[in-house]
Amino acid sequence: MKKQVVFLLLVIMSFSLIAQNKNYKLLIGTYTDTGKSQGIYSYDVDMKTGAFTQKSVTSKVPNPSFLAITPDKKFVYSVSESPSGSAAFAFKFDPVAEKLTKINSSSTTSDGPCFISATKNHVFTANYGGGSISVFGRNADGSLTDVLQLIQHTGKSVNTERQNEPHVHQVLVSPNQKYVIVNDLGTDKVTVYKYNPDSKTEILTPFDTLSVKPGSGPRHAIFNKDGSKLYLVHEIDGTVSVLGMKNGKLSLVQQTTVAYKADIVNRGAEIFLSPDERFVYVSNRGTANDVTCFAVAKNGKLTFVQRVSTKGDGPRNFALTPDGQYIFVGHQFTDNIVIFKRDTQTGKLTYTDKQIKIGAPVCLLFY
Repeated sequence: MKKQVVFLLLVIMSFSLIAQNKNYKLLIGTYTDTGKSQGIYSYDVDMKTGAFTQKSVTSKVPNPSFLAITPDKKFVYSVSESPSGSAAFAFKFDPVAEKLTKINSSSTTSDGPCFISATKNHVFTANYGGGSISVFGRNADGSLTDVLQLIQHTGKSVNTERQNEPHVHQVLVSPNQKYVIVNDLGTDKVTVYKYNPDSKTEILTPFDTLSVKPGSGPRHAIFNKDGSKLYLVHEIDGTVSVLGMKNGKLSLVQQTTVAYKADIVNRGAEIFLSPDERFVYVSNRGTANDVTCFAVAKNGKLTFVQRVSTKGDGPRNFALTPDGQYIFVGHQFTDNIVIFKRDTQTGKLTYTDKQIKIGAPVCLLFY
């Protein structure tokens, strides 16, 4: 019996070591107008040795700040957040060679695309500057059509510095692919569009709208796996909302926050759900520069667990490794990606003292 127990412990320890020593593959979108980066980077990360190996860089794409990869990993799409020619770019992706090859680009016909999503038939961009959504068709070879539909938002909200006009910040496809959720920072509204993949012109049609806390500025959200809950971070004041979704209709379940001191400037940025759906993580920029961990109850509501400094300035985006073992936090202003170990049982984060130096990282995408 003792031998069996010892053997079982050894097996558990070996699996634990394997989990802690995994290799990861990472795509990184950046701001090139800083002069510190060249475009879209591909990296291999060996957590055992701490080696970060650049495999490729795709240049000549102005400000490829946000990326999307298709489920089959054959294609990658990026925005080009360029004031002189806002566009979406299509790339053929070789995950073995870890290299992108440009197929084509297509104008968003609206300024400031800051988020991109892809389905089998379409690509969507959220255009912050233009306050709109651009809908592109996807051809069989992965190339993009011209804009098939441009949806212009209207309105404003209470913050006179940030909300005098619409600012669409995210276009998120629901898990069942029936709806597209759009967060508008400028109007404090979350809109559900019905997705009609076979339509030629009315690909997205308005279905439901939820007004959120005035002056909060809804930014990014993440669905749980069955699409019944939506976790939303608000940029302007650090509010975090839990939304329920049933048959395309939204409801407010809970409202909490990552703000914890009156004298700290909050700039909520990114939000992710752990693979086991037990924890939600939220990054906060401004003068906070931290990540907050919340535990998720059975009813979807959040309870505070931990807040940690991200060891850098401007944690605009972060990503969980596919196995949930680590969190990589990209800092736009200190030009680094900081790595934290994640306790999968408690949700808590521990700084690993490992960093990747890279100019103005904005989007981190594991594949």
